[in-house]
Amino acid sequence: MKTRFLKIAGGLLAASLFTTGLAQAAELNFASWGGAYQAAIRDAWLKPFAKETGIKVTEDTDPQVAKIRAMIDTKSVAWDVVSENSARLARGVKLGVFEKITPEMVDQKHMIAAARNDYGVPTEIFATLVAYSTKAFPAGKPQPSTFADFWDVQKFPGKRTLQDDPSTVLEAALIADGVPAADVYKVLSTPAGVDRAMKQIEKIKPYVATWWKNGAEPVNTLGSGEVVMALGWNGRFDAGIASGLPIAMGWGDSIAQVGYMALVKGAQNRTEAIKLLNYIAVPKNQAEFSKYIPYGPTTEAAFPLIDEARKQRLPSTPERLKTAVFMDSEFWEKNGPAIVERYNAIRAR
Repeated sequence: MKTRFLKIAGGLLAASLFTTGLAQAAELNFASWGGAYQAAIRDAWLKPFAKETGIKVTEDTDPQVAKIRAMIDTKSVAWDVVSENSARLARGVKLGVFEKITPEMVDQKHMIAAARNDYGVPTEIFATLVAYSTKAFPAGKPQPSTFADFWDVQKFPGKRTLQDDPSTVLEAALIADGVPAADVYKVLSTPAGVDRAMKQIEKIKPYVATWWKNGAEPVNTLGSGEVVMALGWNGRFDAGIASGLPIAMGWGDSIAQVGYMALVKGAQNRTEAIKLLNYIAVPKNQAEFSKYIPYGPTTEAAFPLIDEARKQRLPSTPERLKTAVFMDSEFWEKNGPAIVERYNAIRAR
């Protein structure tokens, strides 16, 4: 009887330990924006991170800042790490939904200075730039490359497409009008500077065939011949080129934007989340991401690990960043509503 009791007790103890082990298995919950972007994050970072650390990563989508605020308010935080662009990150910081990331948590000294943020680990750089139809502007003839070229309808005639949102468009407009890249936000922060940018929008408006909402639209209108030039995102244009559309990109000017991974305030798996943030910040892992989507790394230390052909598709090479302006998300968070109203009024006329 005693032997039988010990066997049963031992079995119950083993089962209890096994169950406890399952309950305590390391995990974290991650949310991004789906599609090719999230697939690239999964293949470059989440899968190898899980394999290397044994931490299970559960994915979700649509990490809107308002949703995160509601989770925090109801004490039901479901996400640990979320990916956000600079505008949403700034909005989230304002709403108090992200935890400040100290140097002790993640060392960002090797990151490109303009990309660093106290509330997010910079993960990739993408850009707004000029793309054009290679049928309208074939090799051997002048081809547009700069924002000034986009506004030059005499040298480069034909219809254009611009985004229906003024962020990055007004920066491009001022650069086209001769404002040095380093002075764009100093000028745009004054009433006279906003007036100057709006005059540039009025100047180009007769040549704007469409005001795009979705990033695929400028690619499609260029490919169909509806327009000969567009301002849009390098990743979208790159995909169009890869699919065989007769388009090309001009890298003379660009507005750089940064993607970030943010730590949700009140994250249930905070320790595991910080491990993921550190994994993503490693130059070797930064280089890996560019294999899956043509966004550039946020550390120069990653570039020696990227082959030359792929570098030519990326917006954050040291050479291209020399002529780039990093979008100031705090400026747009503060001034955006009034500027959008004026921009929309010009578009509607």
